[in-house]
Amino acid sequence: MPVLSRDEYLAEWSRWHGGTDPAASRLVHGWLSLAYALARALSWLPPLAATALGLLVALAAVGPALAGGAWLVAGGLLIGLSGLLDSLDGALALAGGRASRRGYVLDSAVDRLTEAAYALALWAAGAPGWLAAVFGALCWLPDYLRARAGQAGVAETGAISVWERPTRVAMAGFTVGGAGIVAATGLDALAGVDDGPAVVVTAGAAVGAVLGLVGTAQLGISLRRALGD
Repeated sequence: MPVLSRDEYLAEWSRWHGGTDPAASRLVHGWLSLAYALARALSWLPPLAATALGLLVALAAVGPALAGGAWLVAGGLLIGLSGLLDSLDGALALAGGRASRRGYVLDSAVDRLTEAAYALALWAAGAPGWLAAVFGALCWLPDYLRARAGQAGVAETGAISVWERPTRVAMAGFTVGGAGIVAATGLDALAGVDDGPAVVVTAGAAVGAVLGLVGTAQLGISLRRALGD
């Protein structure tokens, strides 16, 4: 069983993330609370196994995306599951007293690989290649900025923006899954829209890119202030 309570786990997560308060975002706080609940149920699972499984599930989402049609629903579900597994590994490590700097770096690297898989799934599902690439790049950019700021001596991770990890997972998963629902129910035909799933995927990727730009700007302003100080 986890050695930390939920509140202690959230405090430990904050310490590993530059003092960021998870309560500053209801989405982040809820996401972490769900991960803690899963960690309690799966306390026997090694954190590294959850990390590897999350990456494999994210890569597996590309297959249904390529198949298209109603299979896109499965792709969206796999994306969501990969995000939960990604949070689960951190919860298992922190709440179980098994956190390490090596695991922290590995988890961050795997996050970037899973986000590349999300961008690939969006492209496979019908989003334009350039838009899927922009979506993926904006998934990477905030954490790259945080890492570089940390190397420059900034201890804090900056403000929680509208484009944190839970938002990225949700946008990719709901976009691909929503396109599958459109394909399965024939809503596009009823609305007289040609290739409705591709329209849904393109719109979702575009909204995600806009959120990514806004979130990066929010973070940039916060880090600029910290770097100036």
